[in-house]
Formats: sequence, structure tokens, C-alpha cells
Amino acid sequence: MFASMKGILREKEPLKAVLEVGDICYRISIPLSTYTKLPDLSETLFLYLSQVIREDSNTLYGFIAKEERDLFEVLITLSGIGPKTAIAIIGHMEMSLLESAILNSDIRILSKIPGIGKKTAEKLVIEMRDKFKGKKEKGGTHSLPSLGNNLVADAVGALMNLGYHPLDAQKAVQAIHKESPEMGDLGMLITAALKKI
Repeated sequence: MFASMKGILREKEPLKAVLEVGDICYRISIPLSTYTKLPDLSETLFLYLSQVIREDSNTLYGFIAKEERDLFEVLITLSGIGPKTAIAIIGHMEMSLLESAILNSDIRILSKIPGIGKKTAEKLVIEMRDKFKGKKEKGGTHSLPSLGNNLVADAVGALMNLGYHPLDAQKAVQAIHKESPEMGDLGMLITAALKKI
């Protein structure tokens, strides 16, 4: 079983990368968020891997961050969530927002991820809440400071409803939150975030 791989990036597409290691090229499925962080072709790339072997396939999934790989491996153990759905979750939502959405039972934001309906989002909250709570108690959570009152989550949700990509919405809102953590008005937060996109 593969744990990680370092090689030369030979091909890249939004959901796939080809990595040359020695004389062998490996086709690796990647989340959309990883694609945006890939180097130029012919440059060295290091990926954390998860190998999923099924009756009719043997697929490698690659991630820039070890935490994303670990989350992927937890997600695929949940009922109703396969590798494609898990990779969509990781590719469309930063870990900090995902954790906060689950801890705050924010079904609305989770339902915006492609392939996740309301029932799957509810199941995700129920099955993942304890895992994230345990992580939070150990001091390992990535949660954003203002998500306790849902202001940041509401702003991200509003931008997603306007048609902005979840990662772009998250980055813009987080940037504004870092610049002005005291901002308490949802409308002002959304307006300021729109200027960042």
C-alpha cells in the first residue's frame, strides 16, 4: 500500500495528475483544491496517497496535505460516502469550514458540495461530529474563531448562493475576517468579501 510519492509532474487536469517516479508514471486522482496548488509540469511534486482497491478498480488518490489524506480515509468509511464523494468534499471545502459546518450542524453549507444532498449532509454531521469534537478537545481543530456565531459560515453560504466557488468564497471571507475580526454585520462582511474575489 502506498503512503506517499515524490516524482516529476508529467500531466495535470482538474481531477487527475500523472507523476513519474523512476521509469513508471502513476495516474493519481486528486481533489480540485489540490489541482490549484500543483506546480508547473516537469517540476517535482510530493503527494500523500491513499489507495482504494475495489472489485473493478485500483485507484490512487493524492493530496498535498497529510490532514486531507487522513480526512479522506475517514470519509470513505462512512456509509453512503465513496471515494468520489469524499474527494468532492475535500476539493470544494477547506478543512476549517468543513469542521465548523459539521460542529455547528450547518446542513445548508454542506448541501452545497456537489454530490451531497440534504440526507447525506445530515448523515455526515451525525457521523463526523464526534470525530471533530475529539480533535477539538485535543486542541487540534482548524475551526475559525467566529464560526461559533455562524457569521463567517453565513457569509460563505451567501457567496456560494450567488454562484461563487466554495473555495473562493471561503478564502475571501477568511481574509476579511483576519483583517477585521470585529466586523459583526453580515451584509458588510459579504460586501467586503465580494471585493476580494
